[in-house]
Amino acid sequence: MDEFFYRRSASRLTNVAHLFGIIAIILLLVWLLHFREGMNLDSDNPFRIFNVHPFLMFFGFIFFAGEAMMAYKTVQAERQVQKSVHMFLHVVAITLGIIGLHAVFKFHDRAGIRNMYSLHSWIGIGTFSLFILQWLFGLTIFMFPQSSMETRVRSVPWHISGGRALLYMAICAAETGLMEKVTFLELQHGTETQLVNFLALAILLFGITVDLSVALARYV
Repeated sequence: MDEFFYRRSASRLTNVAHLFGIIAIILLLVWLLHFREGMNLDSDNPFRIFNVHPFLMFFGFIFFAGEAMMAYKTVQAERQVQKSVHMFLHVVAITLGIIGLHAVFKFHDRAGIRNMYSLHSWIGIGTFSLFILQWLFGLTIFMFPQSSMETRVRSVPWHISGGRALLYMAICAAETGLMEKVTFLELQHGTETQLVNFLALAILLFGITVDLSVALARYV
């Protein structure tokens, strides 16, 4: 009975997490395409280059990382299939995250802005670096057959806790980035400001529901 309860709870929360993720993506696209001139990594307009950064850092990095966590913990499948999908989605997140980071560094070069000057950038680059180390740790311990069962068992709590902590660090980076952008643009209380506020809430709720879904999952 307890296992059934947790499975139903995890399933509902997973659906809610997908919903908040999709809402955040839609709001992000509306903001960047309607209010911020669109996205183009090769544009002559540096602000269109920058817009690639928030889109890929959420849709490419945070969203796929959250999906990877839920794919492993809440989808019933063979363990090796779960592992493979989990690792593949994280590869997608890392790849698109690298492109997103490239976009912001390219924007700074074009606009003559110093790199790594804000709390947002410190949290963001720190999170991304630790995320790559976490992925390498998981690849080495859980995907390679050379690791002993004892090593894997002892590593599981650290890997799970580290992944959940990194999810919240990524959410924190996204929230501070949106706040920094709104402050930099000196937006007044209006449609665009309200849109960014709802976007930030959707991203936060996506992170919370992903974490709860993973925490309540009891699939073995």
